[in-house]
Amino acid sequence: MRRWAGALWAALVAAGFFGYQLLVHSAIMDAQPGYVRIALSCVPLIALAFWVARYARHAMRWTLFLLVAAVSVYAIDHLTGRGLAAAYGIPHAAVYLSLSWVFGRTLIRGREPLITGFARRIHGSLPPEMEAYTRHVTLAWCVYCIAQPVISAALLAWAPLDAWSFFVTVMNLPLLVLMFAAEYLYRVTRYRNFPHASIMKGVQMFTEHQSLSGESGERS
Repeated sequence: MRRWAGALWAALVAAGFFGYQLLVHSAIMDAQPGYVRIALSCVPLIALAFWVARYARHAMRWTLFLLVAAVSVYAIDHLTGRGLAAAYGIPHAAVYLSLSWVFGRTLIRGREPLITGFARRIHGSLPPEMEAYTRHVTLAWCVYCIAQPVISAALLAWAPLDAWSFFVTVMNLPLLVLMFAAEYLYRVTRYRNFPHASIMKGVQMFTEHQSLSGESGERS
């Protein structure tokens, strides 16, 4: 019963978040009143501020970024009326570029790939084929995180605004879920005889890693 309740709660949260993203897309296209666009402009910056306070290793640098982002959003809205688009485009790029660094720096020679480290914490020693696979997964996530702002910038430069907004807002969560699901399905199909952690366990491991990194950054 508790398991079904948890699944229902997760489904409701996902549906609410997806509906919220549709509202943002609608507001970016000027289909919502001005006060709605103003309120929505504050949400991503507040969310990013919470992430900085909870997980960021270099809180002062991120705080400065938030201040610059807030001023930029205000200036863009004052000059072009596109402050809401900037309020979502800037954090979208900043978060994904930051995540690409989190994954990418562990791929440097002599370091353990991030996903490999997670797998070791769950399973202990890993066979050589799983070590290679987890390194490739780390690389795949790094590429995904880099591709997000690159595609966003390309759409913003050469596509209509509604196409860019649809990608950054509406498609953000589905693409992320698809990335998790595709990796999981490939893994359980390709390595059937290896015990597999769930998607939620992977998310939990990453969250704990970021929390520990933030604490170590504060101590240093």
